[in-house]
Amino acid sequence: MSFPAIMVLLVAVTGLIWLIDKLFWAPGRDNDAKEPVVVEYARSFFPIILLVLVIRSFIAEPFRIPSSSMVPTLHIGDFILVNKFSYGIRLPVLNTKILETGEPERGDVVVFRYPVKKNKSDPDIDYIKRVVGLPGDKVGYFNKTIYINGEPVAQEPQEKPESMINISAPGSELRSEQLGEHNHLIVVEPGVKRVEGETVVPEGHYFVMGDNRDNSNDSRYWGTVPEENLVGKAFLVWMSWDWNEGGIVWNRLGQSIE
Repeated sequence: MSFPAIMVLLVAVTGLIWLIDKLFWAPGRDNDAKEPVVVEYARSFFPIILLVLVIRSFIAEPFRIPSSSMVPTLHIGDFILVNKFSYGIRLPVLNTKILETGEPERGDVVVFRYPVKKNKSDPDIDYIKRVVGLPGDKVGYFNKTIYINGEPVAQEPQEKPESMINISAPGSELRSEQLGEHNHLIVVEPGVKRVEGETVVPEGHYFVMGDNRDNSNDSRYWGTVPEENLVGKAFLVWMSWDWNEGGIVWNRLGQSIE
């Protein structure tokens, strides 16, 4: 059972116990009689669980970065916050959109449910990538360069700082890239050959890629992301932990995600 489903179940159970006590048990209880332990716990935890559910479902949800596919933007061990209302308000568990609030823009860093499942019963896996192609775009990738509707996306070489030595492959290059209004850094490995080709993004879908271009499992390999799989827009690193650095990486705390 997913975490949202567990939270919804807990809200329902604690709320129901509290309501039954208010309507049926409490009126017949002596004034100085102590309420049952199960009612006491339900009354105490119901508002807390409900608040957590509302915040995670409609406002912001925390995620942990488990891989290097978004280096240098995001590092392994980063804990990020995702804006849950950027692309529409959805009901928890059902994922049914109840309110339109916006659509992904080119260059957004998005969290989504991995769209490839062998069986419907397979658990949802959350991925994080950058939106490259919007619905209707013709997206190409050749010689480490993205092409949008036939036009190359601008890149500029950048000097690699010492802090990237341990998190990027030897011989890799750091470049800046301009996707829409987002100017961000990417990592490429000039001597490494990866999947190249061109595709048209279907309506209601998005083409996504990792910033660590030669070490990312993304739309080049498994296709586009349906709109209904979007979870939200990543916007902040609130914590970063690296065992090799002795714990908290203080200079990453509070960084906005561009």
